[in-house]
Amino acid sequence: MNTKHVYLVENLDDAAKAVGAARRGGIAEDGIALIARHDIELDAIPEGMLDSRTDFAPAALQGAAVGGATGLVAGLIAIAIPPIGMTLIGAAAVAAVGALAGTWSSAMMGSALPDPVRRKFEAEVESGRILLVIDGEDEQLNAAGTGIIAAGGIRMPFEEASALS
Repeated sequence: MNTKHVYLVENLDDAAKAVGAARRGGIAEDGIALIARHDIELDAIPEGMLDSRTDFAPAALQGAAVGGATGLVAGLIAIAIPPIGMTLIGAAAVAAVGALAGTWSSAMMGSALPDPVRRKFEAEVESGRILLVIDGEDEQLNAAGTGIIAAGGIRMPFEEASALS
């Protein structure tokens, strides 16, 4: 299972050294991302290394589940009330509409929220420091972490299972 770790570096030179250490530690290219203040990202960080994710996908999945469940309950309640004349197919249609509405509304809200790493360490990013996010298996993370710390990185209190697993 892959896990995500976050390190803080003071400047772009330290970031470059830390990225090199992560690569030497066995972290794949798509498992390395940098998060920095907007002006630093635009001027100095290659686009392939930027972590610009939002909460879009998790919010959409949660919205689909909640909307679908709500629609299903509403459809089943409608079946239980004889004057409405709802059928099982009608209840399934109400559940589908609920899932679609939940997915759309949650995804729109989630797309406006920055990545959880950026939210948690917003003060560090705004002060001009750079976050290095690495994603890999425990053995890789341990090897890379030792090199990143030697390159000037500071391990931040963030660890979560990642979608790359």
